[in-house]
Amino acid sequence: MMAMNQPPEEPPPSWRALAGELFPEGFEIVEEDDLLIGSGRCGPHTLTVLGTSNHVEVGVEISLAMAREVIATVRSHPRRAILFLMDTQGQRLRHRDEMLGLNSYMAHLGKSIQVARDHDHRVLGLVYDQALSGGFIASAMAADVCAALPHAEIRVMNFAAMARVTRIAEDRLRALAGISPVFAPGAINFVRMGAVEPLWEGKLALRLQDALASADASDHRAQRGLDRGGRSLAFPVAQRVSNDG
Repeated sequence: MMAMNQPPEEPPPSWRALAGELFPEGFEIVEEDDLLIGSGRCGPHTLTVLGTSNHVEVGVEISLAMAREVIATVRSHPRRAILFLMDTQGQRLRHRDEMLGLNSYMAHLGKSIQVARDHDHRVLGLVYDQALSGGFIASAMAADVCAALPHAEIRVMNFAAMARVTRIAEDRLRALAGISPVFAPGAINFVRMGAVEPLWEGKLALRLQDALASADASDHRAQRGLDRGGRSLAFPVAQRVSNDG
């Protein structure tokens, strides 16, 4: 039972409420079949906005639609920033999508983001509810800056699924999660590993403007994971490989 003096946890904001905080100068975003497409204005910046809602599974249709909008932005709006707002339960685990080559559609989205980056578009990602595995790896996690709200749930898989795959007892995995963020779900653990920026709190429009000002195309995740104590070997090993090459 919840303690009497403990307030109930606030539910995640809807994408509309979130957009209102991110874009005080206004936004035009359309939701269709849990896919978000549109634009928003924050200070002097106009951004292309893409994303998902309602914990939708990311299948071939959403992957292709997002890639199409990224390329359209590159063609029609030079150097316009792109923001992914993500709420997904992961990639769609269906025979149809696997037979159609869902991995290739997601790779196409990732390549489209790289095309945008090569054409001087800053790419940002914000997890506002939950994000699992492949559903956001090729979108928000592929961005120059990947951020999350404090209550966001980010994970590769839950403990029960992890136990089945690794054949390590669930209790043992939970114990490991207490000492290593690699085994632990939750946005804060992805911050410790360097994959996600410090959680966005306060005035989100200011956080967005700060991210636009600081975003660059270099990948600093391994270094940040080392600095934050979440990944002790990724950066040193990468440096050794680079030096040996």
